[in-house]
Amino acid sequence: MMSPGLVRHGAATYDIHMGETRRRTVASIAAALLIGLTLGGGIAPAHAVTTPSWAEWDPLTGVGGAYSTGFTLPGTPAITAQAKTDSRAGQVGVISGASTWLAPSTPVGLKYGSSKNLPYLNLRPKADNSASPSSTTYTFAQPTPTSNWAFVLGDIDADQLQIRAVGPDGVALTAAQLGFRGGFNYCAPGLAGKPSCTGDAADVPQWDPATLTLLGNDAAADTNGAAAWFEPVAPISALTFSFTRRSGFPVYQTWFTALTRDIAGTVTAQSGDGSGATLTLTDPSGAVVATAVTVAGGGYSFPGVQASAGYTVSVQAPSGQIVDGPARKPANLSEADATVDFNVRDIVPVAVSGIVTESDGTPVPGATVTIPGVGSVTTAADGSYLFDTVPVGTYQPELTVPPGFNLQTVAPPFTVPPGSEVPITGEDFVISALPSLSGQVTEAGSAASGVTVTASGPGGTFSTVTATDGSYSFPGLIDGEYVITVTAPDGTVPDGPLTRTTVVAGSSVTGIDFALQRTGSLAGTVVAGGVPRAGVGILIDGPNGQAALTTDAAGEYDLGGLLPGSYTITVTAPEGYRVSGAGTRTVTITAAGEAVVDQDFVLIVEDVAPPTTTPPTTTPPTTVPPTGPPAVPAVPTEAVAHGKGLASTGAGSALVPMLGIAAGALILLGAGALVVRAVRKR
Repeated sequence: MMSPGLVRHGAATYDIHMGETRRRTVASIAAALLIGLTLGGGIAPAHAVTTPSWAEWDPLTGVGGAYSTGFTLPGTPAITAQAKTDSRAGQVGVISGASTWLAPSTPVGLKYGSSKNLPYLNLRPKADNSASPSSTTYTFAQPTPTSNWAFVLGDIDADQLQIRAVGPDGVALTAAQLGFRGGFNYCAPGLAGKPSCTGDAADVPQWDPATLTLLGNDAAADTNGAAAWFEPVAPISALTFSFTRRSGFPVYQTWFTALTRDIAGTVTAQSGDGSGATLTLTDPSGAVVATAVTVAGGGYSFPGVQASAGYTVSVQAPSGQIVDGPARKPANLSEADATVDFNVRDIVPVAVSGIVTESDGTPVPGATVTIPGVGSVTTAADGSYLFDTVPVGTYQPELTVPPGFNLQTVAPPFTVPPGSEVPITGEDFVISALPSLSGQVTEAGSAASGVTVTASGPGGTFSTVTATDGSYSFPGLIDGEYVITVTAPDGTVPDGPLTRTTVVAGSSVTGIDFALQRTGSLAGTVVAGGVPRAGVGILIDGPNGQAALTTDAAGEYDLGGLLPGSYTITVTAPEGYRVSGAGTRTVTITAAGEAVVDQDFVLIVEDVAPPTTTPPTTTPPTTVPPTGPPAVPAVPTEAVAHGKGLASTGAGSALVPMLGIAAGALILLGAGALVVRAVRKR
């Protein structure tokens, strides 16, 4: 008997409860890591080995057809996503990984380690028929890295799963960008450290790059351990899995994993002990993900950074010093840990400094400021910049305005007089963001995440992806007319226009909203005498038009992609049968796109009336009265001896024909009864 909280699929048993002690431990470690990253402080350590991590999941909440969850992959920055799914209920949820896991000897385990005692997610189709796939969309808080993270899809056997990933530019990833790494069976014999399940090494899903679909075994049989893994090589903002049942009652598993590595280095100072320099780490999008401060000796480190390329480390020198050489350097963690060093020296008069901010006071890091004839520098994380050794003369600082901004305030000109060593400060710039255009996409009244929205106008064509709350925004637009278009994802249809036109004229535009509806499905079974009946005609009539279906070998029928509205379902009984009850019924699919199941019909054998028989009639013979005494016939001696004759006198001779007539009538009646029974038995 299974313990409470355990569920079974195939040969595997799953513990659906998460350990709170372990959850608190992970949270404490993450908090300590965050404090260390924020404060910096330690001498730069020797580079640590590459560290794998597996996703920590939020509980699956909601009801069948409307669940939500989320996960976090620890690191700097953490990979986080929120998920919504219309999976049906029944043995779904976050599973502990205590009885089913990916061993270190599996292909994914060789790189990312074992997932034993680490959670994963179980989900199902929307309904158990071929027309009702479940749709599960993960919306990432920030675009994913471009290397060294993976997702694994398990228990792909009596089902199929299609993948759709959209980048931050709103463009769908190709098969090559999804990074299919192969199929494997985590229950196969001979795998060191595997769970107790039994599988077949040849039982692996097949990948179709043309349709981005994983297909289970040819027999659509429920087996154990069939899995596949992917390492995307392009950033993803939204990831959708469409899971379809082929037979039985399938479930599928999802794991996420990633590697982290370290960035470390030294800031070498011309004077002093090297402490007090501020280091800032930004990700490929330009977002600040961590800061550190050098200690005595100039060491710093950023441990546990997601292992991909595209990072930038910048340094801000301590007071009285200036960076000698580049103040911003790249860091690539895709293959190994990274070392990034800097040099600072004492300021040589005359120093000129300022700050670049947005109109609301937000600092602008990474902006380029130029003093003609002197050189160019980039602003630090706090928006400040500094030149030194500025010679005698009069100058006008210049700012390269970042894309999406206007120059609002120009730094004033300044003069360095002969013989002066007095620093010149206050050479500040202010920029203002260009207008934005924003709105929300909803689906059956709820937020629709992961939807591609495109804007076309005088600045070109841009695409983005809706966030978890369905919102989208196009910042930094120049004035003009824009056409906004929404691409309805698979399984949805518009509830109103998918294109709107608006004008940007000096101020931001909001409220450019769109609405979608989900498509639904119908399914049922036809039985006759308690046995599924194949080949029965089903006619479905509704907003999609008419669809003529035929039940399969299991007596089942289904139809998907149905628009919201009212549908009539009519069954046509085969010859010799009639429908028990109504042969037509009406159902409704709303904008939520329900999977309407159990639309079943029962056939019974049609009654057949017995054939009508008319008993034969016999006319009695006409008897002529005798004129004399009756003649007594001679009775043959032999007939009497063998009982074949009967002596009679007078009227007794008429008895024999009458008996013969009665016997004939009985025989005919018996034959009629046999005919009726035979007809009814068929």
